[in-house]
Amino acid sequence: MLRKMGEAVARVARKVNETVESSSDTLELRLEGNYLHRLPNEVSSLQHLKAIDLSRNQFQDFPEQLTALPELETINLEENEIVDVPVEKLAAMPALRIINLRLNPLSAEVRVIAPPLIKFDMLMSPEDAQAPPP
Repeated sequence: MLRKMGEAVARVARKVNETVESSSDTLELRLEGNYLHRLPNEVSSLQHLKAIDLSRNQFQDFPEQLTALPELETINLEENEIVDVPVEKLAAMPALRIINLRLNPLSAEVRVIAPPLIKFDMLMSPEDAQAPPP
């Protein structure tokens, strides 16, 4: 398990570094299924990023550096372990159109507070939904 995690971290670091070095105009970053529980700080420099796929990882906390990306339109965090999200910060994101939080154990508070505050689509599973076994 640790070996897999180390390999995943190395892949992610290479992918983010390649993205940052090649161009700050990258439109999409796909990091799904990499056992991630946090994002590298370098992601904050991707100011032109339009979409990020972080599905099927191990995030317990919402990666808040995403809220500083002004052109981000799509965030996919499906099938992680996120309970709470910064609803006010997400609501202030000018370009955000959709955030996928399906198959996350979101708190009842997020489920109640988010809908009236947001102007984008927030996809959530029913409260008792669980990810299928691997």
